[in-house]
Amino acid sequence: MLLAVDVGNTSSVIGLFDGEALAAEWRIATRYRTTDELEVVLRGLLAARQIKPDAITSGCLSTTVPPVQGAWEEVLQRVAGAAPVVIEPGVRTGVAVRVQNPREVGPDRIANAAAAVALHGAPAIVVDFGTATNFDVVADDGAFVGGAIAPGLEVSMEALFARAARLGKVELVAPPSAIGTATVDSLQSGAVYGFAGLVDGIVGRLRAELGAPDCPVVATGGLAVLLAEHCATVTAVDPQLTLVGLRLIHERVAGA
Repeated sequence: MLLAVDVGNTSSVIGLFDGEALAAEWRIATRYRTTDELEVVLRGLLAARQIKPDAITSGCLSTTVPPVQGAWEEVLQRVAGAAPVVIEPGVRTGVAVRVQNPREVGPDRIANAAAAVALHGAPAIVVDFGTATNFDVVADDGAFVGGAIAPGLEVSMEALFARAARLGKVELVAPPSAIGTATVDSLQSGAVYGFAGLVDGIVGRLRAELGAPDCPVVATGGLAVLLAEHCATVTAVDPQLTLVGLRLIHERVAGA
C-alpha cells in the first residue's frame, strides 16, 4: 500500500492507497513536529483504522513547508521501509513545467496538474482552496503553464476580523441570501459569494487566455465543497485530487 502525504501551510493531508483505491484519508494540522512525534501520530492514525504498518510498502511526499520536509521523509521511510518519492525539482513527474522559473512551482500544483489531465483531460484549470487559493493551468498538451494565486478564504477573513474591531468571527457557511440583514449574514455573504465571484472572474480570464472557454475547472482543497457550488465556472469537485496526483507520480517514478 502507498502512503501519500501532502503537507500544506495549514493542514497536512494523508492518503492511504490500496492500488488505485483510496482506502483511508486523514487531515491533521501542519506543525513543526520531530520525526518521533510524527511517527507516533502516524502510527496512531493507522491503528485507529486497524491498519498494520507492515502493509505499507511505499511513500510519496509533497510539501510546501520546507522546515518539516526532513521529518516527513524520515518517518515515511521508517513506516514504509524505503525512501519515499519526494516531489521536487529533478523528479520526472510526467508534467512539463513551462514557466519562468520551474523551481518556484509548488509540488502540490504539479500533482494537481497530473491528476487533472488523467481524470479530466487537457486543457484544464484546477482551483485549490487552501491557505492560498491557487489556480493551476494545464495547457492542451498536459503541461503546467502557470496560473494565479489569491489569498485563501480563511486567511482573508482572519485579517478582516483582526483589523475590524466590531466584527467577530462567523461560521463559514453560505447565508440564506446575498443581501445580509444582520452582520453575521453580511459577513458570510461577502466571504462565500465574494470568493465565488473571485473564482469565476479569474477563471474567465484564464479560459480566455487559454483559448478554451469550456475547459474543465476542478475544485479541490479543504474548502472546495463549501465554495464550488456557488461558482458558476466550476465543473467538478474532487477533494482528493492532489492525493491522486501524488499516486500517479509515484507510479511513474517507481516504474521508471
